[in-house]
Amino acid sequence: MPISIAIVEDDARLRETMVRMIDRQKELQFVASFPDAESALKELPNLEPNVILMDINLPGMNGMECVRQLKPKMPKTQVLMLTVYEDTDSVFGALSAGASGYLLKRAHPQELLEAIEELSQGGSPMSGHIARKVVQSFHKDKQPKDATAALSAREEQVLRCLASGYQYKEIAEELGIGTETVRTYIRRIYEKLHARSAAEAVAKYLQN
Repeated sequence: MPISIAIVEDDARLRETMVRMIDRQKELQFVASFPDAESALKELPNLEPNVILMDINLPGMNGMECVRQLKPKMPKTQVLMLTVYEDTDSVFGALSAGASGYLLKRAHPQELLEAIEELSQGGSPMSGHIARKVVQSFHKDKQPKDATAALSAREEQVLRCLASGYQYKEIAEELGIGTETVRTYIRRIYEKLHARSAAEAVAKYLQN
């Protein structure tokens, strides 16, 4: 079954480019596109796409607030922020709002397609440049975090891998454990951090 995708982007040319790219992929299905957050909030809950490609800088309500309002209505839909902003405040703000991944608009089309696939498998894709910023932010603050004090050493290792942009299979290989064991650790992390996604767990771990 193809991965259904919706787009929220105010740049008409970029919007059309992404639609054409999606239409060329047999495993993807374009559902709808919106030029602003307000129209997306009105229509998307009825469409329930698997993935939403969301810009941050939209006319009116910004993309982060749109995600924050959409996620309670569409908990199973994964949101990939696609933006020009690469500052850590924007990254963590988007992830905390409920986005599951973060790519820069200058990313190669193949990178975007791979990110969509990763999202559909429960991953949290980030542009390599963004992932490095996340890791750098992690290393700047080595003090224990209140919200993560209850995490075991192994759970912290899993979070470090998530912050580095690893997929579940890669985490399993890195730590020498099974993929299902990784999923178990991540479920525990979600519960302890009250997070809805791997990306939000990383954001809470780094910002709390």
